[in-house]
Amino acid sequence: MSLLTQDQICQQIIQAHHDLIVQQPLVHCITNHVASNYVANVLLAAGASPAMIDNPHEAAAFASVSAALSINLGTPTEQQMQAIPLAIQAAKQQQRPWVLDPVGYGAVLHWRSHMVDQLLDLHPQVIRGNASELSALAGQQIESKGVDASVASEQVYQHCLGLLAYSDCVAISGAADYILWGAQHCLVRVDGGSALQPRITATGCALGALIAAYCAVAEVGIATIAAHAHFAIAAQLAAQQHQHLGHFAVAFMDHIQSLDAQQLQSHLKLHLSPLKD
Repeated sequence: MSLLTQDQICQQIIQAHHDLIVQQPLVHCITNHVASNYVANVLLAAGASPAMIDNPHEAAAFASVSAALSINLGTPTEQQMQAIPLAIQAAKQQQRPWVLDPVGYGAVLHWRSHMVDQLLDLHPQVIRGNASELSALAGQQIESKGVDASVASEQVYQHCLGLLAYSDCVAISGAADYILWGAQHCLVRVDGGSALQPRITATGCALGALIAAYCAVAEVGIATIAAHAHFAIAAQLAAQQHQHLGHFAVAFMDHIQSLDAQQLQSHLKLHLSPLKD
């Protein structure tokens, strides 16, 4: 894969957004019960088609007919823990992309963290999470505040380089989002967004599912950047209208739906730099 310029990346993001709306990919989500409804609504607003099939009796069959798979360990149940590897294996057999969101990974939540360790060997196309989760996953002992980040994304991306051995892209969300793109051997910073986003339950979970949706229609690196740009621009536009949380949340969803090529072109804020081993 030849190295892309920033302008080429921007144009491919615009094309990915168009293809998402046209193709309406079916995204199989095994996610947490706190986030499920919000994740589904974000995918619908963006143009994708969500389905929350998380029992072991149907997960493999459904993953095999879906365009992408999103795995989120936010509130794991016994059934979900059985369904997750079955769904991933079925997706891999059909060469469908899958995204891993290791919510709450760390020393305190042993059960889910042990599962995440096993899932890394199944090579998710994208690993996404906040700085605390991904630092812990990369072997750094950083305490988190529940499932929320306690450190900034720009402080830890260097720690996460080793995760590229398990995935094509590593995405660290925060005030600015940092994406480690293995194929291009570059670090992409996506600016924008709003400080109100972390105050809405399940925005991170929805971002992981949106990455999966974009992976169904675009190359993994472009898909990961496109999903983050989609969120950042929608949040930025919503925050320009509203600073009260309830109004912002509605406006954010509206802008997820109404985002167009012109807005992508004019509001996209990317910074590329080479990865330093």
